[in-house]
Amino acid sequence: MYMKVGIVGLPNVGKSTTFNALTKTQNAEAQNYPFCTIEPNKAIVPVPDERVDELAKIVNPNRIQYSTIEFVDIAGLVKGASKGEGLGNQFLANIRETDIILHMVRCFENPNVIHVENSVDPIRDVEIIEQELLYADIQTLERRIERLQKQAKGSKEAKAQLELAEELMEWLAEGNPVSTFPKKDEDAFKILERELSFLTNKEIFYGANVDEEGLAEDNEYVKALKEYANKNNREVIKLCAKIEEEMVGMSDEERKEFLESMGASESGLDQIIKKAYEKLNLISYFTAGKIEVRSWTIKKGTKAPQAAGVIHTDFEKGFIRAEVISYEDFIKYNGEQGAKEAGVMRLEGKEYIVKDGDVMHFRFNV
Repeated sequence: MYMKVGIVGLPNVGKSTTFNALTKTQNAEAQNYPFCTIEPNKAIVPVPDERVDELAKIVNPNRIQYSTIEFVDIAGLVKGASKGEGLGNQFLANIRETDIILHMVRCFENPNVIHVENSVDPIRDVEIIEQELLYADIQTLERRIERLQKQAKGSKEAKAQLELAEELMEWLAEGNPVSTFPKKDEDAFKILERELSFLTNKEIFYGANVDEEGLAEDNEYVKALKEYANKNNREVIKLCAKIEEEMVGMSDEERKEFLESMGASESGLDQIIKKAYEKLNLISYFTAGKIEVRSWTIKKGTKAPQAAGVIHTDFEKGFIRAEVISYEDFIKYNGEQGAKEAGVMRLEGKEYIVKDGDVMHFRFNV
């Protein structure tokens, strides 16, 4: 299981530069003109987790496997994208495939970097993109309503969906995103969401792209964006895409020293992954053996059999029990044997809810 993070924003706000830095590649061409990204760039990258490294020091496995995350760099949207302006609707479709949206926003002045709207204004830029996402949802819902109107004549289920879809259309027409629709818990809505994957129902957080000076202390643009985000129940991660790209190729120690010299404690990658995990309600558990130490991503609240099924479906089908050691105890007692001798290894059954950091070994029938 890995999540997809879609990186969106106006042209020339630092999306592709951020993508290059985050994925430690240069396959998203960053140029000083709009639409240099004409197909969504995708990259699956490991999720850095120092707990995996600490477990590996004790176990000394043949290999280490981190959880993964997919970044999708989506071409710059412009005003009118939902009506085909710029590169049009094809990129809105790419956003539908993602789990969460990182909306990159330009928060720096630089006369040498063209702004598609000819000035730096983070709130205006955010509203342009989010208005396009809203328009796209309206168009998608309009098409579904047309189909449901025909189907409703002979189907009670279609009629119920139609009634809810029309209520949702009124909600969107007033400028409200799907995420705030009051009837999201109804079955008819869940069917619509599953089939249409509304853009404005996705979790969004903002990436405030600043210059080097803005990294240590919030500038006026970052302050304005944070105030806007707070009013809309969103969050802001501040990063300097240029610096993130400069850190490509540095060792962990060099990167840490470099960030500290710039007044930052974490890289943009670490901040983005932590926030995405938090927003999507994800946690990690570990398996640790001589062959492999590995991190596995699951939803918070997942029970042991379903967590085992992330490794292999046979593990879930034939689940007997799980041997569980907390990460802290595994480190404290220097591995599985020490944890057993200390009496801190637990045997858990089918109702056990896996906790973040659990080190697990599954017993199952083939």
